[in-house]
Amino acid sequence: MRHALGVLGVLAAGVLLAVSAAMNWRFGYSLGMTEVDKQIYGAASAAADCFKALVPFFFFAAVKNKMWAQAVASAIVGVVVTAYSLTSALGHATLNRQDTSGQRVVHAAAYKDLRADLKRAQDQLSWIPQHRPANTVLSDIDGMRFQSLWTKTKACAETTGPQSREFCQKYQGLNAELASAQQADKWNGAIQEINTKLAKSTGADAMADADPQAAALAKLASLLGVSIKTEDMQTALAIFVAVLLEVGSGFGMFVAMATWRFHDQQAPAMPKMAAARVREVVEDVPQQQPVAASKPRLGVANDNRSAPKKLTAPETDVERFHKERIDVSEGTSLTATTLYEDYCAWCEEQQKEPLALPTFGREFADLGVQKAKIAGRVRYIGIGLRSGLEHEEDKKLPATRVA
Repeated sequence: MRHALGVLGVLAAGVLLAVSAAMNWRFGYSLGMTEVDKQIYGAASAAADCFKALVPFFFFAAVKNKMWAQAVASAIVGVVVTAYSLTSALGHATLNRQDTSGQRVVHAAAYKDLRADLKRAQDQLSWIPQHRPANTVLSDIDGMRFQSLWTKTKACAETTGPQSREFCQKYQGLNAELASAQQADKWNGAIQEINTKLAKSTGADAMADADPQAAALAKLASLLGVSIKTEDMQTALAIFVAVLLEVGSGFGMFVAMATWRFHDQQAPAMPKMAAARVREVVEDVPQQQPVAASKPRLGVANDNRSAPKKLTAPETDVERFHKERIDVSEGTSLTATTLYEDYCAWCEEQQKEPLALPTFGREFADLGVQKAKIAGRVRYIGIGLRSGLEHEEDKKLPATRVA
């Protein structure tokens, strides 16, 4: 159990160390102007973070060996690299939280704009008068243009009588209805497009707070009587994340490895004088005389009941099948399908459950039979099926071998 806990602790500390080193590398990489400078800063930051995890080992080893100069140097180096790593992790955590919060603000604003556009389009659609579909209205207009009054009125440009005025009024009404239908189609298309964009939005886009965690903690603090702004809570959370990574990656490995007690000393060996004294005491103890072994009973044949028999494991079904059904001869071969079908028939005769084809193939190949793929089919080389007479005789063979 102690070793298992130690391994789990080392793994957890290793993950924290890897995350901390990655954060330091990214922050150091962002400080460079050219690609070479970025790589230099990133490598230095990652190396400092990894060295931070080794400082506790160096410091306590120096203290134990009373090497005070090395202990002081280890402490100074540890403070410097930890401070640098802490500032790097803090900078990365702050930038990352601000970027995430800024993206949420943009997405939330875009989501609100889409909702407002949808409401405006729905209002515009509700104000349009009742109308028929645009294609139906166009058909009616085209029908009026083929009437004689359309020609007499010169496309409703001249109305001379009641009949022509009524015709032109109907024509103008159809044009107004067509305009309403076209306007409705326009707003319906806009509503459909907005709904498509809203469907692609996630639940986070509709959040009122850019940083829900900071907002919730700020509200909780206000309930406890502590007034704190959301922005201040965001800064506190970034600091907490940085401290967590630095403490976990800096001391986690040292704490986890303490379960193995590397510094425990072995018990000293027994001194030579004491070992000689123990040998003298042992020699003074009287030795017991060996008891003669009892002779075997007279008149009883020399049996081997006391001698252990050398037995081997019983044959498997595949081995029995090979012994009873297979003949080894050069120049012959069997396909895997034919062999397996004969094996299934043998299992049915023996009232046994046949193995699956892959399992049978593996166990049969373990018997030393050569297998090859010829013309796209798997064949076993150098074997053939025995005749029925030979099979009946082979069935009398024992199922186990006794050496």
